[in-house]
Amino acid sequence: MPKKIPMRMCTGCAAHRPKKELVRVVRTPDGTIELDLTGKKSGRGAYLCPDPQCLKKARKARRIERALECAIPEEVYNRMEQEMSQYEQ
Repeated sequence: MPKKIPMRMCTGCAAHRPKKELVRVVRTPDGTIELDLTGKKSGRGAYLCPDPQCLKKARKARRIERALECAIPEEVYNRMEQEMSQYEQ
């Protein structure tokens, strides 16, 4: 029997994709918000396509904030945009 592939929804474009194709944004137990490129960090997570456009959509609609149940400061979004552009290359 083939192994089941975990699917997750991108908070930006709402597309369902395999978990490995998405980037996880995590709120750690101490309250910091960061990109989790390994998918293994502990904390509450939300998923995004590795596309800056999806981050922009999620940011505009405050979907990541809703998913992580906390407010996200501008500098954290800016840092995530930089990390994501580096991740793409």
